[in-house]
Amino acid sequence: MSKKVFIFIIVFVLVAGIAIFLLFFQSDNKEKTTDSTSQPSEEVTEETEEETNEENEQESITQSVRNAVKEALNFFQKDTHIVAIGDSLTQGVGDETGNGGYIGILDKRLDEKNINVTFDNFGKRGNRTDHLLKRLKKNPEINESLKKADLVLITIGANDIMQIMKDNFMNLREEPFIEGRGPYGERLSQIMDHIIGVQPEAEIYLLGFFNPFEKYFGDIEALNQILTRWNNESLQVTNQYEQVHYIPMQDIYQYETEKVFSDDNFHPNHKGYQLMAERVITYLENGLQEVQN
Repeated sequence: MSKKVFIFIIVFVLVAGIAIFLLFFQSDNKEKTTDSTSQPSEEVTEETEEETNEENEQESITQSVRNAVKEALNFFQKDTHIVAIGDSLTQGVGDETGNGGYIGILDKRLDEKNINVTFDNFGKRGNRTDHLLKRLKKNPEINESLKKADLVLITIGANDIMQIMKDNFMNLREEPFIEGRGPYGERLSQIMDHIIGVQPEAEIYLLGFFNPFEKYFGDIEALNQILTRWNNESLQVTNQYEQVHYIPMQDIYQYETEKVFSDDNFHPNHKGYQLMAERVITYLENGLQEVQN
């Protein structure tokens, strides 16, 4: 039996017990009221006032119990639906444990916090912003999931940068990255517009870029500047929407001494994804509380 089913059974038994108590309590109060109205008017004294005060207190307690039951039912019945879309970082490529990268770690951590949550993961290795836009427009499965989404997590854009690097590998200059940044921001805005059009109530979180080459080429300042400017482009896009939030990632591995990348030296390993998940959780806490309440 799963933990969620076990908790539901316990809550159901408690609620049923409280409901029976309330029915008995109300019935008992009605009998007392009937008995009191049959007494002669001469016996209406201070005792009657005390009984009235007791009844008011009991009614207040009963209402408090009802409110508590209602809140408990709302909490345990609410199931937060999180949709993850994007590239290989969402897919979890590089996680040697096979547990799904930062999304799998998030799922486990939230379950440990007794947060009722389900994940739909639509991460796809190699996706750029133009690829994701096409998938959003043509894939009904993704859109059906988005319609039910409370939260949306996105990793996208790293492959846009990598494509520019591949296209200009023999003559790597900063200009192509400057030229590509604007169109990237436009496509990112279209992605946000599409998601909000499908589910306007969802809170959306965009993860920023980190530098996978910092360990080997950290002394090449141009790479960090390119990432900083592209991250700023992402931030500017998210600032255009009330329900879209930016989660910075550029510094996440900056002072880490342990190995955080997989054997391809590009994707995070399990440790690297753990650090990503911890950063994401700190930004998700307020959104999760709002959904659960």
